[in-house]
Amino acid sequence: MEIADAQRDVRETFMGGFAGQLVSAVLWCGSAAIGTWHSLRLAQLVLVLGGFFIFPFTQLLLRSMGHPYSLPKGHPMNALGIQVAFTLPLTLPLVIGIAALHPAWFYPAFMIALGAHYLPFIFMYGMWQFGVLSATLIASGIAIVYVPTPVTLGAWLTASLLFIFAFIGRRAARPESPAS
Repeated sequence: MEIADAQRDVRETFMGGFAGQLVSAVLWCGSAAIGTWHSLRLAQLVLVLGGFFIFPFTQLLLRSMGHPYSLPKGHPMNALGIQVAFTLPLTLPLVIGIAALHPAWFYPAFMIALGAHYLPFIFMYGMWQFGVLSATLIASGIAIVYVPTPVTLGAWLTASLLFIFAFIGRRAARPESPAS
């Protein structure tokens, strides 16, 4: 199988990242709301623990939309997908450690880790849009660390970016029409 064909399979199966980013946006929005109106500690727990359910909820959303929810067994991108899935959870000790020293840095640190997590998606999906999302998350996370902002600004910003890029990815991944 050619790389371009494998990338097209990923784009079509996961709708350009639409379902996963939509699920993630809802999680980040929930965490932002809890952090804004209730407790930062609970908001952090919601984001960290809820993150472990993003993939199952993504599959559930894809299934509910009547869409394929996984790549076929033996697909060449499956191994990369598994590796990418573990990158963010493996950076959580660093994010949590930073937040223990500077609670206001929890969301910006998480944004930087999430942005780095999206870098391999550029190749896996064959979509440059993930590079824009990655750079935006990383740059925003860094800026929030150095510019005084409300503690939950990073969460609200990330939720918004994920929501917007869900639809950008979905549009970019639409199968080409036969006339093209």
